[in-house]
Amino acid sequence: QGQLVESGGDLVQPGGSLTLSCRASGYTLEFYATAWFRQAPGKEREGVASIDGRDGSTYYANSVKDRFAISLDNVNNTVYLQMDALKPEDTAVYRCATVVAYATPWYMNPLNSREYNNWGQGTQVTVSS
Repeated sequence: QGQLVESGGDLVQPGGSLTLSCRASGYTLEFYATAWFRQAPGKEREGVASIDGRDGSTYYANSVKDRFAISLDNVNNTVYLQMDALKPEDTAVYRCATVVAYATPWYMNPLNSREYNNWGQGTQVTVSS
């Protein structure tokens, strides 16, 4: 499989914004489902948002709904996660992951990490004053 590279993580104050990028090489995200997951120290991995590259359908965790937005840029083969109104509890390592959209019924559990089989290394987001 190809590679996923995340970027955009940073230290930001509460209430601030960040945009994370997940760039794919070696394959085209238009035919994949892409999701963002996060994991804070001592906590379980949490699915944040996912997008179906075929039609742009999106899914969000309740904890980020109305604050985060996931999108796909087919020209740059990159999925973005726009994060607004950030809270200290958003602090975590954020990783993106993909699965072939037509191959599995990932959409039945779009924020379950077991549905995805190719992962990036992650980028750190810290929300603190």
